[in-house]
Amino acid sequence: MTKPKNSSNYSIQTRLVISFSILLFVFLGLTGVVLDRAFRNSIEAGASERLQVQIYLLLAAAEFSDDEFYFLEDLREPRFNQLNSGLYGFISRSSLGELWRSDSAGVFSLADPQVLRQSVQVGETQFSKTMNADNEEYFVLSYGVLWENGISEYNFTVMENAAAYYSEISNFRTSLWSWLGGVALLLLLIQFFLMRWGLSPLYRMARDLKKIERGEKDQLAENYPQELQGVTNNLNVLIETERRQQERYRTTLGDLAHSLKTPLAVIAGIMQTLSRKQGDSREQLGAVDEQLSRMNQIVSYQLQRAVQSNHSSTLARQVLVKPVVEKMLDALAKVYRDKSVSVAAQLHTQALFHGDERDLLEVLGNVLDNAFKYGRGEVRISTNSATDEHQGLEIVIEDNGYGISEEKREFVLQRGARADTLVQGQGIGLAVVTDIVSSYDGTIVVGASDLGGAKITIRFGAPRQTG
Repeated sequence: MTKPKNSSNYSIQTRLVISFSILLFVFLGLTGVVLDRAFRNSIEAGASERLQVQIYLLLAAAEFSDDEFYFLEDLREPRFNQLNSGLYGFISRSSLGELWRSDSAGVFSLADPQVLRQSVQVGETQFSKTMNADNEEYFVLSYGVLWENGISEYNFTVMENAAAYYSEISNFRTSLWSWLGGVALLLLLIQFFLMRWGLSPLYRMARDLKKIERGEKDQLAENYPQELQGVTNNLNVLIETERRQQERYRTTLGDLAHSLKTPLAVIAGIMQTLSRKQGDSREQLGAVDEQLSRMNQIVSYQLQRAVQSNHSSTLARQVLVKPVVEKMLDALAKVYRDKSVSVAAQLHTQALFHGDERDLLEVLGNVLDNAFKYGRGEVRISTNSATDEHQGLEIVIEDNGYGISEEKREFVLQRGARADTLVQGQGIGLAVVTDIVSSYDGTIVVGASDLGGAKITIRFGAPRQTG
């Protein structure tokens, strides 16, 4: 089952893309906010300037007589004369309020009439916003004037509906974010391809390492960028060192195998001679001779096993489990003939082991030997069907011995666990069994049997699939 990804599993390219994307969106977002604010301020400044021109038009056409303002001719801006045109002119005093309004403001009503009572210094302008009775927003510009008599101060005020300006701001905002979004997408695409190009040496290194693993190449090439040259050189040194180390292992194990085969051959010869002379002990000597043959096979097998990198090959053969178990039980029955061990076997005829038969023999030999040796005359072994290629094989071996205490069950599976450290001595060879089972993606569990002794449950993983 595939493990879920967490942040530590992301590739370098993914990390860079995410980091750059966050930076890009933050930068473009802030840029958009700044541009939007600048455009809005520019629109309001432009509106203020246009209203200032309208105030000058009012000042140029205004006449004052008998404490009243009047205009001898129509104003040059026709919207002042058009009812509800959206442009309205007022003359007021802070103490008296409104004194005059343009024809366009005939039915215009302010939400806050105090706007016309603001005190504006002579010669200064004051820009603000206000609402009418219908909650429409208006730009307001007031200008302080000291009239010809030099005594009275007046405010000339012009108001204009802000809807047209806000519509322009909205259109600009839509266009701005559309362009920024397009630019962001374009930059992300460019960044993706640039990163693919920049990280291509790493992908090439991964491909070269795969070829070395498959035996298609001996070393990494030397035409890598300067930043990776030190890594590739060190990897090449490591690969060469590992090859030399494997060669030394192979040579040493070969010497060990040849050294052991000679005394084993001598012992086998002596056993043949003794079997011819000792008629009564011929069966026992035959069992010993069989075990000598098995020792010889184990030496050859361990030599081959030491130089192999993976036991659970996808090309491993299918081995029927029942004949192998029966063969091992027959051999152990001869070795432990004096104990008269009773064996109950529940073996599915179609149970299959996907792997090397010698691995299965090694596992069964160690575990069953312990059951025969440390049990008290009763052994039980069972297997599941495991006929489905996606289903693993399970083998359960039990005895009626003294068992393995709960605190020692993990210990007996460790490499280097010695019999003299255990009360009953059980656990010899289980570390070897654990190594073999784990190489097939399997597990081994030590528990308690209902027979009273130990229960060893061995599960081999389903065969690996190519593809």
